[in-house]
Amino acid sequence: MKKVLTVQDISCVGKVSLTVALPILSAMGMSTSVIPTAVLSMHTGFSGYTFCDLSSQIRAIMAHWKDRGVVFDGIYTGFLGSAAQIEIMGELFASFGGAGKTILVDPCMGDNGVFYPGFNEDFARMMALLCAQADVITPNITEACAITGVPYREDADKDFIMDLLARLRELGARQVILKGIGYIADQCGVFSYDARTGRTNEYFHELLPVKFNGTGDIFAAVAFGAIMRGKSLETAVRIAADFVVSTIKETMSDDERNGYEGVDFEAIIPELVRKI
Repeated sequence: MKKVLTVQDISCVGKVSLTVALPILSAMGMSTSVIPTAVLSMHTGFSGYTFCDLSSQIRAIMAHWKDRGVVFDGIYTGFLGSAAQIEIMGELFASFGGAGKTILVDPCMGDNGVFYPGFNEDFARMMALLCAQADVITPNITEACAITGVPYREDADKDFIMDLLARLRELGARQVILKGIGYIADQCGVFSYDARTGRTNEYFHELLPVKFNGTGDIFAAVAFGAIMRGKSLETAVRIAADFVVSTIKETMSDDERNGYEGVDFEAIIPELVRKI
């Protein structure tokens, strides 16, 4: 069984970050350890949330693990609450990464052309340096623009996307996944590039008329799990995208669901398990 570590926040209410990554990776057959970067009463889509920064604990956790000889086959980082945490992740990669390990960075910091609360251009520049240390990165278009210094465009066409993908490749990750591509009507696309094969792949699926929080976290968790299970990059993208679509459809069927809470991914886990 593969041993993996995921590093991101815990939102006590709202299906995002660790509360989706941990169950999904466990269902995919990963022995999953965690480092919480922060504890929030509710995720940042809700107003008035509390935020407890756990940066002071991360190095102590790492030191204890080193003392006990803990090792991981893969590391996946999601929501990081500060530039200081990005710096600590560089230390984490140096201590627990290395040859034969897979590091995935999901540069969570914004969507729809704007940063999430608490993030800015300085944070994006630091995140770009972390992405350079990863094997796989999974930005959406907003995040990709932020870490490459490209002005965001709502009307991004294929030429813009291909240029953005090339700039992401230049950061250094050997596998790049670019999410949320919408230049084809009624479809949402994911582009991926694998330096080992030199191939760029496009995968489009139906665009549903709703948005739910946490779907990017779910995509990254599933893609990471699939890669750790030995799936090709193209297959991992397809499995992750299809799973997200299925969770959205499941949630749309419940008229009482609040979109801010996230999607009902739990009901679709059996479908995911069958695919891996």
